[in-house]
Amino acid sequence: MNTVFFKNLGTIDFKKAWDMQESVLNSIVSDKKNLKQTKSYLFFCQHPHVYTLGKSGKKEHLLLNNEELLLKNANFYKINRGGDITYHGPGQLVVYPVLDLDNFFTDIHKYLRFLEDVVFCVLKEFGLTGFRVGGSTGVWLNSEGGVKKICAMGVRASRWVTMHGLAFNVMVDLDYFNNIIPCGISDKGVTSLNKEVSGDISFSQVEKLFKASFEHVFNCKLLDL
Repeated sequence: MNTVFFKNLGTIDFKKAWDMQESVLNSIVSDKKNLKQTKSYLFFCQHPHVYTLGKSGKKEHLLLNNEELLLKNANFYKINRGGDITYHGPGQLVVYPVLDLDNFFTDIHKYLRFLEDVVFCVLKEFGLTGFRVGGSTGVWLNSEGGVKKICAMGVRASRWVTMHGLAFNVMVDLDYFNNIIPCGISDKGVTSLNKEVSGDISFSQVEKLFKASFEHVFNCKLLDL
């Protein structure tokens, strides 16, 4: 069974978390080149309001200009993950696995499906059934008003070492999604866990469930850093 080192970064600036991931990834890649045993990591965090655009995304999917971004107290970054545009903000569980897939399996598509499976497991604990939409990475729900995305994903890998990851809407201000065409998909909406569950939920409860589900799906043991 693989060991994955876990750290909850709390609320952290997006660029700071991005730089941290790059540093960890480069360290793992360096160890691989030197034929050293590698480690894998899992980071949780939340970000202040920010929009990020993946390599295959279109800038016009951001519906705000620079002045409007300032009024929204939001930042914007074009970054090196796959996927299109998404939003990160308070109340959203952002998960960054920096894994050496040589220690798991060398298949990016399988890796993405495993991440989706983790979210399915968490949703099941709340009586919800998540599903995939053909041709679109992420997790969706049948919600009031139609099919809506609850978790967006976008990853990058170098020498089978992953970074970036997923954004799971737990108790998010969904108004911020009105300023983008989320993931470039205009005909489906976005939802958040607190909108789909009757009764109170706690962010820490979701974090705990996500950790347990990650260990189960990836057959690993999380150790606190």
